[in-house]
Amino acid sequence: MTIRPASDRSLHVVFGDRIGAESYAAVVRLTHGLAGARGVLNLHPAYASVLIDFDPRRYTHRQIEALVRECFESSNPPEPQPRQVEIAVEFGGESGPDLEDVARHTGLAPERVVEQFTGAVYEVYFVGFATCFPYLGGLPAELATPRLSAPRKHVLEGSVAIGGGQAGVYPLASPGGWRLIGRTRLRLFDPQAVPPPLLRMGDRVRFVAEARR
Repeated sequence: MTIRPASDRSLHVVFGDRIGAESYAAVVRLTHGLAGARGVLNLHPAYASVLIDFDPRRYTHRQIEALVRECFESSNPPEPQPRQVEIAVEFGGESGPDLEDVARHTGLAPERVVEQFTGAVYEVYFVGFATCFPYLGGLPAELATPRLSAPRKHVLEGSVAIGGGQAGVYPLASPGGWRLIGRTRLRLFDPQAVPPPLLRMGDRVRFVAEARR
């Protein structure tokens, strides 16, 4: 665990430099331990780190660091009961304009890319970036593909994408540089729902290929 000041009122805690189950478990443990702590204003979990916003009137950096270490050691998060979410996706064509590029980069046929992508079980490591964008761990290593050199100005809502060794789904239309391989009609963000995002940290996701319309 590496702890560094991020500003006069925030601390950045890092658990290694790799995306994986061990670092993710440490993120969950710390997030659980600090949840509701007095003077902790906000927590921003990521794949292998947590950004902590704290009240500088209550804590110095040294004091909040001591609290972080204490809460991490004493935290005993409950065994997760992940929800299972299935997402139907139309792959390729206009819905997935980068599927062919992913196939060329990986040396796999487009059909094989889809087969491997839908054969994996993904875990929502955290949500962030745009409104509730879910970052998914579990992408098969064979499918890892670099992001676009220049981001698109407009990515359609529901676009299913690969960015490096990660997978994700755009919950709203936005700019984006990930490789678009398909699109779902499932709504991932509904401002009328409680809570608005469909996916949350710890959920398990399976993608299912559906016929093109």
